[in-house]
Amino acid sequence: MGALSSRMMWLRRDRAPEEPGAVRDGQEAVEMEATVVQGEEEGEEAQLSTSQVGHKRKTSPGGPLAKAPRRERIKDKSRSIYQALFLRGEGSDIQIRALGEEWNLHRVYLCQAGYFASMFSGAWRETHMNTIEIQMPDENIDREALHEVLGSLYLDSMIIPPCRVVAILATASMLQLDELIQQCREIMKDTVSAQSVCNYYYFSAENYGLQDIRTICRQWLLDNLMTQRNEELLMEVSLDLMRELIASSDLLVMEVEMDIYTTLKKGTFLQLQPTWRGTRRALLPDANSWFARHRGESEGASFLETEQGRAFIPVFQQLRLAYIICDLPSALIIDQDALIPAAWLTPVYKEQWLALLRAEQTKEIGPVDVYVSDLQGNSMRCGGQLQRDEQCSWRWAGFNFGWDLVVCYNNRRIVFRRSALNKSCGLGVSLLWQRKVAFHLRLVSLDRNGRAIFRRDTEYQMLSLRKDQELEVVNLENQDVVFPLYMACNFLYIPRERGTAQSEDSCKIPES
Repeated sequence: MGALSSRMMWLRRDRAPEEPGAVRDGQEAVEMEATVVQGEEEGEEAQLSTSQVGHKRKTSPGGPLAKAPRRERIKDKSRSIYQALFLRGEGSDIQIRALGEEWNLHRVYLCQAGYFASMFSGAWRETHMNTIEIQMPDENIDREALHEVLGSLYLDSMIIPPCRVVAILATASMLQLDELIQQCREIMKDTVSAQSVCNYYYFSAENYGLQDIRTICRQWLLDNLMTQRNEELLMEVSLDLMRELIASSDLLVMEVEMDIYTTLKKGTFLQLQPTWRGTRRALLPDANSWFARHRGESEGASFLETEQGRAFIPVFQQLRLAYIICDLPSALIIDQDALIPAAWLTPVYKEQWLALLRAEQTKEIGPVDVYVSDLQGNSMRCGGQLQRDEQCSWRWAGFNFGWDLVVCYNNRRIVFRRSALNKSCGLGVSLLWQRKVAFHLRLVSLDRNGRAIFRRDTEYQMLSLRKDQELEVVNLENQDVVFPLYMACNFLYIPRERGTAQSEDSCKIPES
């Protein structure tokens, strides 16, 4: 076969037990044929050894004494058994019927599968039957997958294309073939992409108990939902899964919270108009036009208050509106779109106004007692992309409660700088001698299929900065960083409301 493709995996298993009398008629004939072939090979070896005692016979690499490698001989033997016993059904002692097809097979080979081993060894009606009808309990099992998995019982190896892995996994799970299930797991780990991630996520853990695959797919979606801008992916992600992703503080956000809202608006439009076909550039204008027409037909009601919109309420509830309305252009878009009910926005505006007054008129320096749950559920989510290893800095739009926090990258170091000289930040920059911020910073590099090839995490920390002070938070020297590099930040600038109960397992964020 040559070099093994990285997108194909081999399944190897021990041969079926070949007890005396266990394989009848045709099976014995095939094994006798294999024995004769082996005997002929041993005879050739003996003849070659005898000739070496006398005169050495000159032979070319392709001459009559040239021998195939042992691996090729074993493969040929396995293939001959497969063709004679599985494909032609020679010496069959049992017939399997399923999905409108029939297979003439052998109990001794079928017993490699736990499903048949239990069936043939217990006090079951099928134990002594010569024909067994199998009903497929899983719609993911098709005739081709069943044929391939049954055939694998007669082979030493099996090639599984990634496009067939779910069907093979479903069949292997029903037949209780642990080695094949493990091979499917390894293939899925190595082939998660925009085309496969949702399929793997929905079926891996829920149907077949592969919780690790579900976790890998969820992390892939957190890394790629906002970075790939894939329209097909937005259509495939279910509302329950989208709600979970949007709620997570580990979502790799590019730019600001408003971009999450824009992604949800596009995804909602695609879910409601699955036949839409257009360019990526036309998607947002088309979505805006559709929601405008819908608003006119709904007599001014917000989209989420309409019958079509109610299903999307749990998803939009995960938006952190406080970090959208603090930016004027974003607040105007939210008001114009009228997707979100006014009843949602009114208390958020009140809360932010009081927070603004606290930041402007008190001497609170920032969060004091901050727990991980605070940062996970209430932090500002933002991010950026570093295309190459060169100096860069980021500021994010919006009023940040007297902070002008600048994130800088230079010489493989990431630095936080509190600027107290720039007066163009919101309503003004706090001149308190010290300010605190809780933060979490993540760095990720992705390959062309969206899989992480570099990851760095600062964990959750609290940082104190004096006026115009800068502190290094990440050092990437002597690390194999791959560009482009995505940076995602979570910031909590203001203290939580007093009296909020914390769960017993809440972890307090340490101050660095």
